[in-house]
Amino acid sequence: MRRAVADAVGVQRGLEALAAEIAEAARLCWTALAGDRRVLVFGNGGSAAEAQHFAAELSGRFARERRALPALALTTDTSVLTAVGNDYGFERVFGRQVEAFGRPGDVAVGISTSGRSPNVVDGLRTARARGLTTIAVAGASAAEMAPHADLVLAVAGPSTARIQEGHLTVLHVICDLVESALVASEPPASR
Repeated sequence: MRRAVADAVGVQRGLEALAAEIAEAARLCWTALAGDRRVLVFGNGGSAAEAQHFAAELSGRFARERRALPALALTTDTSVLTAVGNDYGFERVFGRQVEAFGRPGDVAVGISTSGRSPNVVDGLRTARARGLTTIAVAGASAAEMAPHADLVLAVAGPSTARIQEGHLTVLHVICDLVESALVASEPPASR
């Protein structure tokens, strides 16, 4: 148990090195949302849960009263996921939805602890080709996602669980920065 706690604390401490990238991610999301654009989020497994959580915090409320923000997790519609997976292959489940819902000026956030999930990479590739701003939230290795991302948030950790905990912190900080900036009606300050 002590090792797990020490690992978790180490990952959280390591996030300080990403402060500038996290602030930039918040600015990109704020710019899109303030301009009546939306945020599309996707990932697999625990990353799918984090995508849904992030979209819910933006659509609902994180910590402050403000207007609802258009954020959509592309992980939630089982009919779309299974139809696209069956007809086009599982690697297309996010890219196909980005084609349907993404518009230039929107932000696409792909989450993958491994940094190499084929469907997340495809979602980012499709988003970039369609003129969306792309953010990769990855583990220490983001080599496959990075060529398709305008911004990479790479969280290093000794295990999937610790990386996911770091991702949740990153996403919560982005929510907090976006929300406080929208309440103040000015973009988040860069670090």
